[in-house]
Amino acid sequence: MKKILLSTFVFLASAGYVMYQYLGGGSVSAASSPVATVAPTAQTATPSTTTFTTQSQPSVTTNTPAPTPAPTVTVAPTPAPAAVPAQTGQYKNGTYTGSPASAYYGTVQVQAVIQGGKLAAVNFLQYPSDRRTSQYINGSAMPVLQSEAIQAQSSNVSAVSGATDTSGAFQQSLSSALAQAANS
Repeated sequence: MKKILLSTFVFLASAGYVMYQYLGGGSVSAASSPVATVAPTAQTATPSTTTFTTQSQPSVTTNTPAPTPAPTVTVAPTPAPAAVPAQTGQYKNGTYTGSPASAYYGTVQVQAVIQGGKLAAVNFLQYPSDRRTSQYINGSAMPVLQSEAIQAQSSNVSAVSGATDTSGAFQQSLSSALAQAANS
């Protein structure tokens, strides 16, 4: 009886976690993006029944709601590119590749895109990704580093917790790219 209860608990906990993930419990919302709008959808829940039986035990029945559809995300169209603005920032317009910098599990190399004299984008050309852990860590750290660099308009960004080696290598590579942009 203990085994059946434990198995049922583990199954229900797993099913609950899957439903939580499916319904967007652990994801970043689209509302944080300035161009994304979320259109509400009709949500109806219909109960479904799951039955577990064993040869000598009575059946256990649980009612779980059917998954509700995820909200529809509509991305606003981007306007046509305007003429390249005159240089107003501290950097010369162009694309500059930073020197490779060593992180503990690999190399980080970035490319800085300067538009209107300001840092407009930072693209990763190389980053540690040969291990599953590196992929997970850098998948979380890279967007944060990119965003902070663009906001700061420099390579002086805070290290991302859990990705200190990648953060340091990012700063080194971006510094060399921005030095090129400033000296051009």
